[in-house]
Amino acid sequence: MRGLAKIALILIMGCSLWLQSGQTVYAQANGESQVKDTTLNDLVIQGDSSSLAPAEEIVEVEGNDSLENGLKHPDDVFKGSEAILSDRLKKIENIIPMTLNARTKSFMHYFTVRNRRYALVMERRRRLFFPIFEQVFKQMNLPDELKYLAIVESGLNPKAMSRVGAAGLWQFMPATGREFGLYQDQYIDERLDPYLATIAAGKYLKQLFKTFDDWELGISSYNCGPGNVRRAIRKSGYKNSFWGVYNNLPAETRGYLPQLVALTYSMNYLEAHDIIADSIEYPVVFDTITIRQYLNLEVFSKELNMPVEDFMKMNPAFLKNYFPGHRPVTIRIPADKMVYYAQNEYDILDAAGKKDVTVKEVPVIVKSYSQKASQTKTVTTTQKKKIIYIVKRGDVLGSIADKHNVGLSELKGWNGLRSNSIRQGQKLIIYKKGTVSSSSSSQSTASSSSKKTPAYHYVKQGDTLWTISKKYDLSIDKIKKLNNLKDGNIKPGQKIKLS
Repeated sequence: MRGLAKIALILIMGCSLWLQSGQTVYAQANGESQVKDTTLNDLVIQGDSSSLAPAEEIVEVEGNDSLENGLKHPDDVFKGSEAILSDRLKKIENIIPMTLNARTKSFMHYFTVRNRRYALVMERRRRLFFPIFEQVFKQMNLPDELKYLAIVESGLNPKAMSRVGAAGLWQFMPATGREFGLYQDQYIDERLDPYLATIAAGKYLKQLFKTFDDWELGISSYNCGPGNVRRAIRKSGYKNSFWGVYNNLPAETRGYLPQLVALTYSMNYLEAHDIIADSIEYPVVFDTITIRQYLNLEVFSKELNMPVEDFMKMNPAFLKNYFPGHRPVTIRIPADKMVYYAQNEYDILDAAGKKDVTVKEVPVIVKSYSQKASQTKTVTTTQKKKIIYIVKRGDVLGSIADKHNVGLSELKGWNGLRSNSIRQGQKLIIYKKGTVSSSSSSQSTASSSSKKTPAYHYVKQGDTLWTISKKYDLSIDKIKKLNNLKDGNIKPGQKIKLS
């Protein structure tokens, strides 16, 4: 009886550990926990270096398709002969070695059998980010299979934040992120930007490969730092391979490369293990704009008729719901919103640029305020008047924009023009601004409908001193005097003082 009781106790403890590890990784896959300081290595396989198969036990058996046909269940591949697993790894091996041993096999079993849910969540998310990784790594001449490293690092969660401060898909620490060009402050963290962070990760991985002239050691140093890998090499008697220095690496790093091998296998053989995603996330086609002003991101999203959650998902580097405009920032918006933005750029930025604005339905922007002296409520509605301009002989696009007091980029956006080329007789759509005012009191004055001149204007593509002077009802001479301009030359992004 005592023997049976001991066996039962061991089984209960084993089940408890299994459930605990599975729940932890599932939470990580759903953004409830983060990686970097607690990797899957600590959750999947309990134990030390004794779980590593000796070098002579690494399987190098040629596969046989008939063996796969004889499987009664997909997961039976982990039982008996390892020929099928070895053959599958050979088929997906590219630059980084896909080694099969006890350690990598345990992780492969974990992701395809013990915690299939985690692999399923990664399958749902992979299409959001893998195209980015593939494009960047191809341009940088890096191994394509490095894309699976982002699963090990963050579970493909661009907002992942570890307890030690690593952040983003590639889990950059603040100092390392800055070293590789990722800007960070209280308003924006480029470590969370999938595109910029992937470029930085590619640069770092390339540097680490050059340091060790070995991808397995380079990848390991991405996890624990090159100093720890050099220390492991010295302690091992100057062996120059991951499996040669394995026992001298930090405990977390021992599972880092095996996880990469296992996830590379798992993501390529999901169907072979009957892991089929019931829903797939796809990226939104986007275009980019550059902003150089204060921006209320919630207002900006509403002006574009898109949920603020969707906007923040496309722009995960923003840390707050507003941007102070202290530096130029590139914003992504859905491609199908770009024409609307181009047609209403001034009004959208004007509404989102006010810290106390309340936005109504677009495309009409309604602003209301009261005058304490007369208790008069005035509503000013900004509207667009559409006109058709027929190109005459000798016309150029810039002069047409100047003539109608609109920006060159606006004119091109309204008409779907990619260049400045136009032809005689061509019809151009132009939206001219107009203001309609109404008042709830006879004491309303003309000044209530006039717009206050801002302190500065940031030059946009196609702007001239003439268009700026007309826009703000100022003389060209006054603008030149305020800005110490000797001639009329201005450039996009230049800050023009107006008062």
